[in-house]
Amino acid sequence: MTAALTLHRNALGRLVLTLPDGTRHEGVVPVRAFPLAAPEEGLSLVSAEGREVAWVHRLAELDAGQRRLLEEELAPREFIPRIERLVAVSSFITPCTWTVETDRGPTDFQLKAEEDIRRLPGGALLISAGSGVLFSVTDRFALDRPSRRLLERFL
Repeated sequence: MTAALTLHRNALGRLVLTLPDGTRHEGVVPVRAFPLAAPEEGLSLVSAEGREVAWVHRLAELDAGQRRLLEEELAPREFIPRIERLVAVSSFITPCTWTVETDRGPTDFQLKAEEDIRRLPGGALLISAGSGVLFSVTDRFALDRPSRRLLERFL
């Protein structure tokens, strides 16, 4: 079914999906099934009414133009800065403030509880800040030594 999908933007900039039977769905929203474990696989296209109208097994199955449209649509919803270095923590007891350098620049955030650090396969971490923003650590073992030492106090 993936090959038969037609995606484009309408005059309002909304994503429009046309199915093989000619059915059009305006304002579809792409949703990754496994955004962290398999971001390139399993993508649902959900109608404005909240129902799944199409399934994309792999983004690589789409032509470059359609894949670019979906990635543009996903980008604002998947804002997860990647922590590259821990600069400081205000305390080793939560709540505390972390000062970090990310791929988007330096920032501070509050860690409310140690449970807000989720371990993922391969040494990755997903950290939920008190503001609701998610931060990722791609591989905690690849961080510099001072960062690892700070991080280990919370794991």
